[in-house]
Amino acid sequence: MKKYFSLVLFAHTIFAMPFAIIGFFLALSTTEQEFNWLKLFLMLLCMVFARNSAMAFNRYLDRDIDAQNPRTVIRDIPSGRISSKEALLFTIINSLLFIFTTLLINKLCFYLSPVALAVVLGYSYTKRFTPLCHLILGLGLALAPIGAYLVVAGQFAILPIYFSLAVLFWVSGFDIIYALQDEEFDRENKLNSIPAWLGKQKALNVSSVLHALSVVFVSLPYFYSDLSWFYLAGVLFFILLLIYQHQLVKPDDLSKVDRAFFTTNGIASVVFAIFFLLDTFLRNQL
Repeated sequence: MKKYFSLVLFAHTIFAMPFAIIGFFLALSTTEQEFNWLKLFLMLLCMVFARNSAMAFNRYLDRDIDAQNPRTVIRDIPSGRISSKEALLFTIINSLLFIFTTLLINKLCFYLSPVALAVVLGYSYTKRFTPLCHLILGLGLALAPIGAYLVVAGQFAILPIYFSLAVLFWVSGFDIIYALQDEEFDRENKLNSIPAWLGKQKALNVSSVLHALSVVFVSLPYFYSDLSWFYLAGVLFFILLLIYQHQLVKPDDLSKVDRAFFTTNGIASVVFAIFFLLDTFLRNQL
């Protein structure tokens, strides 16, 4: 199991999981549905299975590319720790488990499960034909809050869509920052990314615009619900960490990309979710 956790980088779940939890408890606070431990457990399983499928398939599909890139040659398939067949089998098993788990939740989640898989698996192809691949990755993670909301409510609503759009632009923005490391490799190998297309400085400008859009959509729920100053404090913390990560990375200095990508964004999502949950809990106690 240890080698498979390495394959899918289980720690990356920290980006989307907090927003899935937000979507779950948002549904509880805005509908008449009651808390159900089984639904929470099934939602978490869906998150894990979808993430496993997406990461393993990405590693499988990019195995030849990773073997040529000095930054990624140490990944599991190029280094021989896992075979390509094992990665593909792992993808198939987790995809089937994801679909089966949605069947246990409700019909809407089950009917939409192939769409969700198409997005999270399809992302791996996009770098081959469009520099907008970062937005497709963002869309994949953006399914977390609306999907978790559907687990509880069984129907769509506008509030979780705001959170999904916030995730879409947040993830797209920080993925562009991460892709700065491969600008030259991508260009030389005819792979598409915003940095390879526009260069480092313009790519950082695009990332800033996307993060500004994320701020807009993460703020909107406050104006369309009864969220309190606890939520605004979480939004402020989220904004400050977005600004901080842009201070860490410069076109001529990429030495702190990992800190901006992993640490800063992981902290931002977790702390923001904590503020949201505190807000929700305190309102329910009053």
